[in-house]
Amino acid sequence: MNLVQKLTPTARQLAYQNWEFGLFLHFGLRTFYEGYVDFDERRMDPAAFHPAHLDCEQWIRTAKEAGMNYAVLTAKHHDGFSNWPSRYSQFSVAASPWKEGKGDVIREFVDACRKYDVKPGLYYSPYDGSADFYTQDAKAYDDYFVNQITELLSEYGDIDILWFDGCGSEGHSYDWNRIIGEIRRMQPQILIFNMGDPDFRWVGNEDGIAPVPCWNVVDATEFSILTEKKEQLGDRLWLPAECDVQMRGNWFYSDSDVHTLKSVEELMGIYLHSVGRGANLLLNIGPDRNGLLPEKDVERLLDFGSEIRRHVGSPFATLAQCDKRGHTWVYETEKAQMLDLVVIEEDLTDGEHVRSFRISIITQKSRRPVTIYEGQHIGHKAIIRVPAIKVRGVIVEITESDQEADLQGLSFHHVGNGNEYGR
Repeated sequence: MNLVQKLTPTARQLAYQNWEFGLFLHFGLRTFYEGYVDFDERRMDPAAFHPAHLDCEQWIRTAKEAGMNYAVLTAKHHDGFSNWPSRYSQFSVAASPWKEGKGDVIREFVDACRKYDVKPGLYYSPYDGSADFYTQDAKAYDDYFVNQITELLSEYGDIDILWFDGCGSEGHSYDWNRIIGEIRRMQPQILIFNMGDPDFRWVGNEDGIAPVPCWNVVDATEFSILTEKKEQLGDRLWLPAECDVQMRGNWFYSDSDVHTLKSVEELMGIYLHSVGRGANLLLNIGPDRNGLLPEKDVERLLDFGSEIRRHVGSPFATLAQCDKRGHTWVYETEKAQMLDLVVIEEDLTDGEHVRSFRISIITQKSRRPVTIYEGQHIGHKAIIRVPAIKVRGVIVEITESDQEADLQGLSFHHVGNGNEYGR
């Protein structure tokens, strides 16, 4: 792979960036142990796993209604419990009373995703607290790693995302050449998160906030929440960022954290700080002990989806109504319009080239151009909120680019205050 190829996205990476908004699902044996935390030393018994009313279709139907395009389920978290009947571990759903040991959460999840046209992704923790040989026999653990990944990628059809969490792997060496080789052999189109041979990267926090700027090309990735260490990539690579964040204060379901449920106002702010800065947003909800998304979380997610649509779903003008003049796009209208939000999308097919841009308005009375915003990054999408102003036109100008740059999307909106905030 030459440098030019590394600085431009693959078709799959572009598709991923277009998905924008996904559902994270932390669910497993730990769901049934109130108060347990990552790397908890207290033992858990598979006999406790019994989601009597598991309904993965409820999960994915809700995600679809909220405007989400992909979903990522914990196939195996740090505790090592496998949400499928793995032949390589006794610590799995097969050892539980759920469906008399014949259940398979992964199967039901993937089937639901296909039914509702949501891209399925699987979270797999490379660290495994149930494997005694993890620290004692690296070769044996690599065998186990490959065997489990082989089950996940050969028995459930096409999987769109394999999500590797670095937590717990600090200082551990995996045979990534072998592991990635097997993954790419089985599913050449799969997108890998953050480790091994990544296609996209972690933004570096669990708050849902992308930095300014948030470039798509980087030379290192953030490793895990437990360390500030960065993994050097050895070259500059196209790796779009994903922002993961919790709906509540815990990743897994808890009886005691409903008061931490984020408001629509906070969620909308997170959206503008993630998708609005060119990153993807992966929002977590922990299914409860019945195997259902909690009712309050469902209501909040659907309200959030409605608020996203209210913000960006009904522009009063788009790229089609703009006149392109060199590196400038001009929208003009005889009827004055209220403006408080602008959405800009760079055409990333041949890479990311915009280094700075400017938004100006044509004022209502004097019809003079006035600059109201200057930015340095567009990327997949820049969503810019501005104080509401009545305008006769809007001017978007690329003021600096390292190569010829173009836009694939541009829209102007009046969102107003709405009545959704406060919940």
